Amino acid sequence: MTISGAMQSAVAGLKAGAKAVGSISANISNSQTVGYKRSFASMVTTTGGLASGSGVKAVVGAEVSTQGSMTSTSSATDLAISGDGFFVVSKNPNDPVMSNYFLTRAGSFTPDENGYLKNAAGYYLSAFSMQDDGTLGGVDYNSYNSLTSVNVKQTGVTAEASGSASVTGNLPAGDTGTGAVTAPFISTMPYVNALGGTEYLTISWQASDTTSNLWTATVTSEDGTTFGTMEVSFSDSGSTPGAPATYAFTADPGLVAPSAFSVDANGNMSLTIDNGTTPQNITISFGAPGSYAGLTQFAGDYTPQTYDVDGTEVTTMASAEIDDKGVVWGIYENGDRKALYQIPLATPRNPDGMKLINGNAYVLTQDSGAMVLNLANAGSAGSLSSYQLEASNTDIAQEMTDMIQVQRSYSSNAKVITTADEMLQETTNLKR
Repeated sequence: MTISGAMQSAVAGLKAGAKAVGSISANISNSQTVGYKRSFASMVTTTGGLASGSGVKAVVGAEVSTQGSMTSTSSATDLAISGDGFFVVSKNPNDPVMSNYFLTRAGSFTPDENGYLKNAAGYYLSAFSMQDDGTLGGVDYNSYNSLTSVNVKQTGVTAEASGSASVTGNLPAGDTGTGAVTAPFISTMPYVNALGGTEYLTISWQASDTTSNLWTATVTSEDGTTFGTMEVSFSDSGSTPGAPATYAFTADPGLVAPSAFSVDANGNMSLTIDNGTTPQNITISFGAPGSYAGLTQFAGDYTPQTYDVDGTEVTTMASAEIDDKGVVWGIYENGDRKALYQIPLATPRNPDGMKLINGNAYVLTQDSGAMVLNLANAGSAGSLSSYQLEASNTDIAQEMTDMIQVQRSYSSNAKVITTADEMLQETTNLKR
């Protein structure tokens, strides 16, 4: 190697050292950045021919797949991943441009003025929307096409009409077949109409004065419409004494369509209530014959009926919670919970091959390979935790040690240049 070549090799060493110091500097400055993954400079030998000999260059990589420590927070929308996987984020809420979607481990999400969750870098969290029945339905796990931005401050009100109910309670066996007409037992069942308002059905239970273990229920709406009557006979012996034995019904002759009334052999009462442009259908279960799941008739006192009715009144969303499966739950003012989103975790084939961009986020490259969206704790994805953040995986002690080593190398390269300069000077002086 010539003196000039030695100087060129030393210059390459200085450039590589400067690049390495840049990585160390970035690591130290981001040691408190949520989800930051440290970078490092690997030295690679280069050759430039006989004149210049061997040189060196710094190739910067990152420890993207190395886990950072977990820190607890007081925010339900702070999220951390343990194991493999990345949050999918976008530049704008519900961004239609697929190239504006990135991957990150920075889970410090807070609602913006419109309720969309975004992290400190301004990127918006993406997830799958849940269907009304609480399931995902058909979603694309191999692209960003099925994702939507998570909103935890839905301002609209919601309501769900009642469609089914079940009844429990006890009728006193001693009131039947006495030969005397007794006063009926009256119960009221509330239900929710399509507009979220509460309406009521009245069920009047009359004991038969002539037949033991027989009761007749008359069903009436709050507007005075009588739907009809249901006769229920109860077993007085056998394997299920006190349980319903048979059901029969009679629709009221004055009932006008679309109102309707019927009872099947299993004790399911079907009502069509004319309370809107589209009538409301409700099925009320009184208990199958031979079962103690619904009404019973035993000796003793009357136990008022208890109604388990579905549907929700008008209510607004009060807060949000996120469980370990990534499901975002809306908590409503009436205490109801509804699954709104499920946050998937993106798992590239080679996370360390991704390219870092502004905002502590990554984009896929040829080296990283394609990604797959997995649900938390499923497939190759790790677990998801709320009220936690993943800290930077930078070790300050390691960075300071690396800095000393790079500084020594830099100084040595600089010394080579000054020594080579002195040698050239001596060569120049030979002609004097």
